[in-house]
Amino acid sequence: MAAPRPDIEALSPLRDWQRRALVTYLRRRSENFLTVATPGAGKTTFALRIAAELLLDGTVQAVTVVTPTEHLKVQWERAAARAGIALDASFRNSDIHSTSDFHGVVLTYAQVGMAPDVHRRRTMTKTTLVILDEIHHAGDSRTWGDGVRLAFEPATRRLMLTGTPFRSDENPIPFVQYEQLGGGVSKSRSDTTYGYADALSDNVVRPVIFLAYSGETRWRTSAGEELSARLGEPLTQDLIAQAWRTALDPQGDWMPQVLRAADARLQIVRGGGMPDAGGLVIASDQNAARSYAKLLHQITGEKATVVLSDEVGASKKIGEFSESTSRWMVAVRMVSEGVDIPRLAVGVYATSASTPLYFAQAIGRFVRARKPGETASVFLPSVPNLLELASDMEVQRDHVLGDVQKKQEEDLELERAQRADKASGELESTFTALSATAELDQVIFDGASWGTPTQSGSQEEEEYLGLPGLLTADQVSLLLAKRQSDQVKAAKRSAPVEAPVVPRGPSAPRTPAERRILLRRQLNDLVGAHHHRTNQPHGKIHAELRRLCGGPPSAQATIEQLEERIATLQSW
Repeated sequence: MAAPRPDIEALSPLRDWQRRALVTYLRRRSENFLTVATPGAGKTTFALRIAAELLLDGTVQAVTVVTPTEHLKVQWERAAARAGIALDASFRNSDIHSTSDFHGVVLTYAQVGMAPDVHRRRTMTKTTLVILDEIHHAGDSRTWGDGVRLAFEPATRRLMLTGTPFRSDENPIPFVQYEQLGGGVSKSRSDTTYGYADALSDNVVRPVIFLAYSGETRWRTSAGEELSARLGEPLTQDLIAQAWRTALDPQGDWMPQVLRAADARLQIVRGGGMPDAGGLVIASDQNAARSYAKLLHQITGEKATVVLSDEVGASKKIGEFSESTSRWMVAVRMVSEGVDIPRLAVGVYATSASTPLYFAQAIGRFVRARKPGETASVFLPSVPNLLELASDMEVQRDHVLGDVQKKQEEDLELERAQRADKASGELESTFTALSATAELDQVIFDGASWGTPTQSGSQEEEEYLGLPGLLTADQVSLLLAKRQSDQVKAAKRSAPVEAPVVPRGPSAPRTPAERRILLRRQLNDLVGAHHHRTNQPHGKIHAELRRLCGGPPSAQATIEQLEERIATLQSW
């Protein structure tokens, strides 16, 4: 039995960026083509359209897709089947060859790394298009990278896809072209790029509202010493890590309070235009995931779906949740990359992993838009790493080779995440969480920080949780500005006349924290005014101020840095 004829008409209509990229691809007809597109932009549809074109015009006779996970193999098989392209996701290395009623196979990078010779022989048998999904994984280890290079060097065409920032590494990614920057540093060069900022302006992805929660945390060290710290305040890296872990402890009050807030937000979204909206909690480990699911059951009265990466039937659970109207899923890694659940609209980032790669993968689960106006809300701990990543959502990153300092910083960050992700029994011997309370510290949107700290369960928190679920990006900014203004006015009315919380005029705020709040609000007001004059997105204005003045995003900026940015913006 011969493989069916591909049906281009069965594919979803191409978006503008996909059409432009397709024209570029067909014009160049080069062996290697790297597409960088934000999660939710439609990389799979784009790749399958190219596969259909090349199969129909006889350029290739077979297609091989390589993905990071077993679950994504099934997802690719089903997507291809809708376009009349038969791919075998159950192919095993021991099969040697695929049968004639398939156009090709879907593999994992680990599968290729284990037997590259098998796949090299397959590739040499027929003219082949190889689609390398999330190609950055081929740079994770020498084994995977060398295996991909050996297996697919004979391919007629290689289409590489990625939607997340590359990690600095000394391992070049196979078939990716690099350009020299000088000083022994080089960076990857894509053939077509479609970033989050572009997709947001085209209404292809949802705007993401980040709600950062701080709070008081207490823990006991292995020496019996009790320590406390406020999450979100300037601390050493070790104290940040311990306060962060304490906040994420299921036995404390921080996680139940944040989960209640997230579920309240989910109910607003479901009642305001997205009736099937779902929520996802991303946990650090399996024990935490099960505990969070129990908390959600207590809060909502509905059992949460728990997905563990090494559990039999994990892919089936994801599929069932995707097709249902259930409220919550709790997962460990399994839903961190590539998994398509378009109805996910509310997330809780309850993991200690904070590399740019992992964060972008996780947030990518919430940005897939289905209709105009849908927004996504992600709840996260108020820690510097995450605040900066949330503020830099629109920043494009390339794969950088030879940047030793950056690599050391990212390796150190990854090591911290791995340390925090060890077995719970080992952790308990060196660290015991005692208590943690939560409060909404700030809301981050479009590179700007909004709001003033407010207690969990307060009327002020409800105002932010109650934002409509269907809003354009401009409407989100306007409503956040109004919420912040109302919040400050309410604080002034309730404070004693002789000691206003955030005074105006020449008198200075009583504390550095109050002064910083005032400056953040003033900066946001000026950025909003500049946006209305120039039509530039808020995020781009903030990014330009950071480029000129230096320093981190406004969510973390010092008083001096905020003052410099205000002065710069006023000079414009």
